[in-house]
Amino acid sequence: MTAELTNSDAPFGEPGEDASGAPPHNIEAEQAVLGALLYDNEVYQRIGDFLKPDHFYDPLHARIFESASQLIIAGSLADAVVLRSRFERDPGMAEIGGPVYLAELMREAPDGASAVEYGKLIYDLALRRELIRFGQGVAHTAEDSVDDIPATSVLEEAERGLFALAETGGTQRTLRPFHEALEESMKMASAAYQRGGGLSGISTGIKSLDAKLGGLHRSDLIILAGRPSMGKTSLATNIAFSVARAYKAEESSDGFRKTVDGGVVAFYSLEMSSEQLATRLIADYSGISSYHIRQGNIDAAQFEDIRDAVQEINDIPLYIDDTGGLSIGALTARARRLKRRVGLDCIVVDYLQLVTGSARTDNRVQEISEVTQSLKALAKELNVPVIALSQLSRQVENREDKKPQLSDLRESGSIEQDADVVMFVYRESYYHERMEPKEGTEQHLAWEDEMREIRNQADVIIGKQRHGPIGSVKVAFDPERTKFSDLDTYDRSGGFD
Repeated sequence: MTAELTNSDAPFGEPGEDASGAPPHNIEAEQAVLGALLYDNEVYQRIGDFLKPDHFYDPLHARIFESASQLIIAGSLADAVVLRSRFERDPGMAEIGGPVYLAELMREAPDGASAVEYGKLIYDLALRRELIRFGQGVAHTAEDSVDDIPATSVLEEAERGLFALAETGGTQRTLRPFHEALEESMKMASAAYQRGGGLSGISTGIKSLDAKLGGLHRSDLIILAGRPSMGKTSLATNIAFSVARAYKAEESSDGFRKTVDGGVVAFYSLEMSSEQLATRLIADYSGISSYHIRQGNIDAAQFEDIRDAVQEINDIPLYIDDTGGLSIGALTARARRLKRRVGLDCIVVDYLQLVTGSARTDNRVQEISEVTQSLKALAKELNVPVIALSQLSRQVENREDKKPQLSDLRESGSIEQDADVVMFVYRESYYHERMEPKEGTEQHLAWEDEMREIRNQADVIIGKQRHGPIGSVKVAFDPERTKFSDLDTYDRSGGFD
């Protein structure tokens, strides 16, 4: 049995008879794969990871493949005899002579190695059919919406659909059987177990925070909020840098690179320039104050340390986009493009209130709601954690207790609702520093003692977490290096170990 582009001269049966103008398909290849699968169920282990029922052109073949797959996954035998009872009353089977067709499939079965190649051909043809449908849909939308929808919106939607097609082989994600969801859950549990427990997501680089969150979970929208000067950009930068530095990947069986640790990071900096972020990262890595680096207040030895640091971190997979006033449509399009080009494992957006909606509106709450919903959808679509920074309202300053809470989020309804995790950065020293008493008094001596105690400490408050407990994590903060770390790695006399 040889596989040509059409189904002419098929050795038996002609389900899905070819017609003039029919989309690309190959009935013989479908028959070959089904025959090999029924003859040797082990074939499923080689094709089941990429070939699905909806990749078959003929509906009957799709039903046969689905039934056989269900039996094999359940540990049962799937051959012509077992499947006969399932298809005795199938109208499609009746049209081609009844269940005897199953026996004919087995009789004409190729060897298992050939079945894999036929399976890849079926998948390729299914992808081509989806591309044709997709192109027709884009053309129809572009022609019929000249006056209603901006061309940029049509383009962004087309790019979203094309990315989905490239990732899954179909523009629509259909209902998933429960066993597939269970399999994904087991993979996550297995990853956590192999890491020694406690960490099922990507490490933030701060062990105490990982212990509370279990790492950064794929498809989660994580809001990191705080008042100005609390250090939220510093914490986000530290996390992004740590994830990118830890990146390790290996070649998978399908020829793609698979991330095994850390990840490729996209950092959308709508407030700071890429040079400013890079300076912070150099300070983080070299241990030299970012302020001194910016001022050039360094000696020859420190300059050599900076140059060495730049060489060592030059190739980490951290991509910075410092476009100001970026729209949510452009942001998502660029993320999809990076995912397809080099891969993507984590997104950071600094910050939420600077991202614009798809249409300008005076209703700020509505615009922020669109942005947060789109970021959550992007996290699920790309299967990556999205960390979005957010400002807090001024009402924090009017309370005696300055620790932030969920109600302090600007446009809190949409942000709190869409987020999987909401974290706040809080540094007590920021407020205590502004309450300095008169020098030389007992109050000033007490104030100095307390400042020494809290100057290099911060709280990361978890106000919401869908997957675990809320609470507070104490971390160390070095303002000279704008670096957050675990308290037990911080040496008060000289910074971080």
